Amino acid sequence: MNAKLDNAALAVNSGCAINLLTAAAPYSIAVRSYGNQSTVDTHEFSQFVLPLAGELSMDIAGRQAVVDRTVAAYVEAGSRHDQVSDRANRSLILDLHPRDLDARTADRLASRPFLSLTPQANNLIDYMGAQLASERMAPHKLQLWVPLLVDALLGDEPQLPSRLARLISAVEADLARNWTVEHMAEKVGVSTSRLHAIFQETLGKSPRAWLSDLRLERVCRLLTSTDLPIAELAYRIGYADQSALTRALRKATGLTPAAYRRQARVRD
Repeated sequence: MNAKLDNAALAVNSGCAINLLTAAAPYSIAVRSYGNQSTVDTHEFSQFVLPLAGELSMDIAGRQAVVDRTVAAYVEAGSRHDQVSDRANRSLILDLHPRDLDARTADRLASRPFLSLTPQANNLIDYMGAQLASERMAPHKLQLWVPLLVDALLGDEPQLPSRLARLISAVEADLARNWTVEHMAEKVGVSTSRLHAIFQETLGKSPRAWLSDLRLERVCRLLTSTDLPIAELAYRIGYADQSALTRALRKATGLTPAAYRRQARVRD
């Protein structure tokens, strides 16, 4: 699709100082607006058109509809499509590679390229639009958001990727909690051995290793961006005490929390 980009496209990979999603596939997302000039296109990746405001007239392989706050569109890889509008409009454009959707889901979406938007789906679209507009988009959040969006668009009960995404969101929101592998498995609705396999397949690490990396990533961010006492940081992030935090950070970075904070502020 050729269009005006309101925000630069966000290509989401898993690279960061503490890698939380080593096995995650990249996505690309952008906010775009379209005018009244025809923009016929085909491409080798599939694409969601998720309206934020206004409306578009779309033609996808000869099937036509108006895309607005009640209807989204799915463009199958290789499909000829066009979109025009004589009104102000903004849409999230999410690009996916063939490996990003299982075959059954891709076939279901291709058979119904125009999808009714439920309140749940619109809430997810608005959330991502706000994240991009504020430029606070953490790379791993898109990886968690996509399965939730697909389930909402298809009107399905939450599938395993969505249940895993919801677990990860719950852990991120409450790192102070004593998260055990047993509790995490219960949240997802699988056995502990199955949870280990899912984490290895999806994230490339065990649940405990992922949780440890997540806590360290959060600590590093707060050490850099706040003046909170180190003992309070340890409590907030789920470490038994300041000494436990110091041991974990020194093992990962070679620095104590105080030294990490000083070094980060010197760089800034």
